[in-house]
Amino acid sequence: MSMTFSILLAVHLVLAVLLIGIILMQQGKGATAGAAFGSGASATVFGARGSASFLTRTTAVLAALFLANSMLLAHLYSRTLESRSLLDRVEEAPPAVSAPAPAVDDVPALPAADEEVPATPSTE
Repeated sequence: MSMTFSILLAVHLVLAVLLIGIILMQQGKGATAGAAFGSGASATVFGARGSASFLTRTTAVLAALFLANSMLLAHLYSRTLESRSLLDRVEEAPPAVSAPAPAVDDVPALPAADEEVPATPSTE
């Protein structure tokens, strides 16, 4: 792998962690009900409505960067793979070795046609 691939992979991990952190910082839709009971002071850091738009924009930018980096990594990784045919990968089989012919003494002789073959071997 090249140095560029390693750098992009590190950037990808940093973007993933930042994206997770920004998403966890956002308030849910039901969190605004708590502001009616006096717990709305946390929204004053970014302004009355500024936190929602700031965090939403940051999430959108990080998500776009994460997606673009994912596509770039996939493109770079696909270029590093060898695109060889499966038939190119198969090694040629070694030549077949023929078995030696059996010796005449090794082959049992069949009984002649005029000999009678016993049905069961005798135990005498």
